[in-house]
Amino acid sequence: MSLQQETATTSATRDLSGDALIQEVVDSFGGASPERFRVVMQSLVRHLHAFAKDVQLTEDEWLAGIQFLTRVGQTCTDTRQEMIMFSDTLGLSMQVIGINHPATDGSTESTVFGPFYVGGAPTYKNGDDIANGAPGEPCYMSGIVRSTSGAPIPGAILDIWQADSDGLYDVQRPELEAAQARGKLAADDQGRYWFWTVKPEAYGIPTDGPVGELIRGANRSPMRPGHVHAMVSAPGYKTVTTHVFLSGDQYLDNDVVFGVKQSLVGEFVRQEPGTAPDGRTLETPFYVAEFDFTLSPESTNGTSTNGHA
Repeated sequence: MSLQQETATTSATRDLSGDALIQEVVDSFGGASPERFRVVMQSLVRHLHAFAKDVQLTEDEWLAGIQFLTRVGQTCTDTRQEMIMFSDTLGLSMQVIGINHPATDGSTESTVFGPFYVGGAPTYKNGDDIANGAPGEPCYMSGIVRSTSGAPIPGAILDIWQADSDGLYDVQRPELEAAQARGKLAADDQGRYWFWTVKPEAYGIPTDGPVGELIRGANRSPMRPGHVHAMVSAPGYKTVTTHVFLSGDQYLDNDVVFGVKQSLVGEFVRQEPGTAPDGRTLETPFYVAEFDFTLSPESTNGTSTNGHA
């Protein structure tokens, strides 16, 4: 190859700036595979460069951003997902959910997965107390899992988890030897479920890490309204990952992760000491909540499009 040919071949990648730089980086992913990877990366490059140009990003600011993202990753553990919390507090999690899981057919709406889900929850029977000693006021939850046609779904699996009255999930309590306010149960042959737990209370997301610094810097509240998480699934149906929010909670309109949907707000009704719906006698006040879940039939290609599988 002659010097002139070599110069012509390589000069396109030298002395780049502005739009020429952006296009060269975009083109560098032109041969990426699979196709979806190419599309995502080329769009990401365009939007990242547009962001930097829009705000005229300084070197110090970019370094601070790199250091922040590094600390977000370093804060993640097996029981704390700081990166998910970062995505949640930017509203990105809800944006992705809205794109991928639109509930346009009457199915239960999805909301954020949250950073405190862990697999392997203990299995319970209907009527059991999944609180397992978690602090809080007793709460009896029940309902029916149905399809969008209205038919009950026998044997539907409900994976439940929530914070206790101190605003802590069991995985935030290293002293615990067993799960609390977390468990799996199956609906009966009529699609019905019922269990005991504790009344959900509003709580603040952890603010002792980099995401907490972000929230404080924005003068935002770290609070979430009280809620019970539920991931509901059944063969032949799309899994839905959702919440049941506490009606009347003061943070329903100020959720730090933007996850509240009106259809997911449930009534938690205070009861005086006495007989509960399942016949149990309680000597202290308790709460009763009834909430039905609706699942969509699985798509013909077998992919789940209404929740996290």
